[in-house]
Amino acid sequence: MPLISRDRVLGTLGVKRNDPFSARDISFLKQVAGPVAIAVENAMAYGRIAELTDKLAREKVYLEDEIRSELNFEEIIGKSEALRTVLQQVETVAPTDSTVLIFGETGTGKELIARAIHDLSSRAKNAFVKLNCAAIPTGLLESEMFGHERGAFTGAIAQRIGRFELASHGTVFLDEIGEIPLELQPKLLRVLQEREFERLGSSRTLKSDARLIAATNRDLAEMVADHEFRADLFYRLNVFPILLPPLRDRPEDIPLLVRHFALQFARRMNRAIDTIPSETMNVLVAYHWPGNIRELQNLVERAVILSTGAVLNVPLRDLQSQPQTAAPPNAPVNGKFRKIETLEDVERRHVLETLEATDWVVGGPKGAAVRLGLKRSTLQVRMEKLGIRRARAAE
Repeated sequence: MPLISRDRVLGTLGVKRNDPFSARDISFLKQVAGPVAIAVENAMAYGRIAELTDKLAREKVYLEDEIRSELNFEEIIGKSEALRTVLQQVETVAPTDSTVLIFGETGTGKELIARAIHDLSSRAKNAFVKLNCAAIPTGLLESEMFGHERGAFTGAIAQRIGRFELASHGTVFLDEIGEIPLELQPKLLRVLQEREFERLGSSRTLKSDARLIAATNRDLAEMVADHEFRADLFYRLNVFPILLPPLRDRPEDIPLLVRHFALQFARRMNRAIDTIPSETMNVLVAYHWPGNIRELQNLVERAVILSTGAVLNVPLRDLQSQPQTAAPPNAPVNGKFRKIETLEDVERRHVLETLEATDWVVGGPKGAAVRLGLKRSTLQVRMEKLGIRRARAAE
């Protein structure tokens, strides 16, 4: 018997027995088919509501995680010609649904550009879902992208919705896309071309309407030549490439970024910093910044921690400054490679020298914490993070 509800056939009701059906039996089954159709429709609706509720709950948890891990600045800071060129490209491509590939060194703010593209697009009201391909173990990357069913592999104790499904009608941002293993690349290519995929452990094909924005700090064309990246996937990703300039090519933006980060961290730490010495700013502008904006941001945060008054105290004593036309930081000088310390090395030595000057007294009015402008507990945390421990004297 057909199961009909609201002029829609949901399926059929099948009844089997050895004896022939009488007219009375058929009349009875016709009467039963109506309530059964309603029950089936209600069950289907309940299943759909449960699925959407589960997806909404997962999306809420994901977005809460996103808020907690959001970048520390909410807008793009800078007025350089190099940055303006990038922003013009963002304004051009954002209204379209085209795939975007962002190239740039580590720490240049590729995710911020991806978010700007999403915010200026028609998908801005929907989810912006990111995935760092380098941070996920190879065996779990497919599950993170496409999801899995319960029991699909050892440890899969519940169904999981993948990033492409979660970002339906929104945007997926795949950072470090050059780290995707070769065996997973055909599945990503299929999502881009056919807009469909399957969860791990499922044969049901799902559709995806997510827009893809990818980013990398590697030379994908060279990886294609070395057979480390599929050529067809590269061409499919490289629809609209955007090259993000390193910070050393944007020297006029450095003062703006320093002031922005200084005010931001001072507000967060209840400090009142309103002065940045010109000598300090000149050194920061001349520095090569191999770690780009992320390195600058970390330095300013450290400077705010070390500042006890209204003047920003940036630890510049051991910072290797160089003009923008200088050779890269690992280039040989006078036939020898020079070692440029990280800012963490600089901070570690600064704290060590202060501790030695105070005979390793941390607290008290003459302790190292007071000299550094920190609370005792804050200095102890920094010492632990920097791996600073006083060596015990030999007995």
